[in-house]
Amino acid sequence: MSLRDKVRERFEEAKRAGNREEKNLLSVILGDISTAEARSGKELPEVEVEKLLRKMVESNAETVTQMKSHNRGEDPRVAVLEREIAVLKSVLPQTLDPDAIVQALLLVRSEIINAKSDGQATGVAMKHLKAQGQKAQGQDVAIAVQNIRKSQ
Repeated sequence: MSLRDKVRERFEEAKRAGNREEKNLLSVILGDISTAEARSGKELPEVEVEKLLRKMVESNAETVTQMKSHNRGEDPRVAVLEREIAVLKSVLPQTLDPDAIVQALLLVRSEIINAKSDGQATGVAMKHLKAQGQKAQGQDVAIAVQNIRKSQ
């Protein structure tokens, strides 16, 4: 099932359950997908749908962090944003966290340590993860690579 189909299915479930907050969030996502497709004149590739969702998670997380840093953690909007993040993450494909990435990179650890730069080491890591069929976010891979290179 495609990511777009998962969003549509969750939208329909939220609608039937009367969950307005989730329904509204998923409606916005479906609208963003439709807008992007209308602009390009073709169906949005799966990877672009995933980017759109991850960008929304990142944006919400940044807003929550900012609100909490300004002592507005009790603001009811923080709880709404946190629930939205949870819904979005439940729809997105699971990715490895930095600790799991370190474990997945054990076979290429020496190549990562011996790389000339963090960028080159990250490239080695991404290539290995892709070859293994593992999904990981670039920033998490960068963190894992830095951890590996520090621990040498």
